[in-house]
Amino acid sequence: MTSIVFYFQVHQPFRLRHYTFFEIGKSRAYFNDTENARIVRRVAAKCYLPMNALILDLIERHEGKFRCAYSISGTALTQFEQWSPETLQSFQALAATGGVEILGETSHHSLAFLADAGEFDAQVLAHRDRIEALFGLQPTTFRNTELVVDNEIARRVENLGFTGILGEGADHILGWRSTNRVYRPETCEKLKILLRAYRLSDDIAFRFSNRDWPEWPLSADRFADWVRDLPSEDPYAGLFMDYETFGEHQWDETGIFDFMRHLPGAILNAGLDFATPAEVIEREDPIARLDIPQPVSWADAERDLTAWLGNQMQVAAHEALYALLPMARAAAAAGRPDLYETWRRLSTSDHVYYMCTKWFSDGDVHKYFSPYDTPHDAFISFMNVIDGLRREMAAVVNAPAAAAE
Repeated sequence: MTSIVFYFQVHQPFRLRHYTFFEIGKSRAYFNDTENARIVRRVAAKCYLPMNALILDLIERHEGKFRCAYSISGTALTQFEQWSPETLQSFQALAATGGVEILGETSHHSLAFLADAGEFDAQVLAHRDRIEALFGLQPTTFRNTELVVDNEIARRVENLGFTGILGEGADHILGWRSTNRVYRPETCEKLKILLRAYRLSDDIAFRFSNRDWPEWPLSADRFADWVRDLPSEDPYAGLFMDYETFGEHQWDETGIFDFMRHLPGAILNAGLDFATPAEVIEREDPIARLDIPQPVSWADAERDLTAWLGNQMQVAAHEALYALLPMARAAAAAGRPDLYETWRRLSTSDHVYYMCTKWFSDGDVHKYFSPYDTPHDAFISFMNVIDGLRREMAAVVNAPAAAAE
């Protein structure tokens, strides 16, 4: 029997103000909290609250047979606590049902795995502790930022005590093999990897409201038939997507909520079931090792890192940020952990994502998410903030030496 494994990504970054050159060294107001509060409340009203209510109803109506998983970034959790506490409470109510798994990730949705192993470990462990404190659950399955995984990342995640990791079912790493099987990363001895069935996932996340799509309008029964037609030996189908698919990217008027309201019944009536990632990881043995020598993500057609590090602006911003990490740690040791937290909020991958220039030639996805008019505007604002934070941290770190003189 094939199990449907739903995983929903919940994330909100701390967006920057349009911080100018003339504010460097004068203003410490780096983040646009007015806009951040407005956006998180809007998305809560359109997506998080109605969808959480629907998921809770589905779990109760189907007596726990409907099951799913969430990964909630630390930056989203902080915004819920500050500006939408009812949203956090609704996620806690879902976790309390026993039908929901909460995944581990980096605390700040960062690319730390590319630059500093110690920072990556620290963010992962901090997020694990926070999930346990807020939800009473200790994550055993890991989802890296933007589903990025390779052999090295998998090994680090295994060393941190996780039993499973999620990844993209990219054709170039699978070849002829099925997305819907459990594998073991080449460098691991215990960790198992579950892959995203990207065609089925994107039917919901991207194509659902496209009237030019031959399958539009998609019904729950037809989708259940597609899953039922998978080879019987496939133990699961990983439907991984942004939670904002529901109500924010695909508006209520598209019928997306009605689709989800009827889908569990259609899946169960088709003789299939639902499982969390941890349940599949526990019950299924890996059929083979999977070699992932280069990072694979779920972004864009390339399924690589070019959405975040594909041009010189992005690389320069990434390098400038991580050059500040030793000073951020020193500032925290000198009694200013808030500056370290500011640095971590800058490590959120969205900031370099906004600098991507690919959307000029191959789509509007990057432009849709960006609060800037151009990628260059995103770069200038980010680098101005980096300069401002550098000066602020230097004053703290150098203060003892200045006092001694």
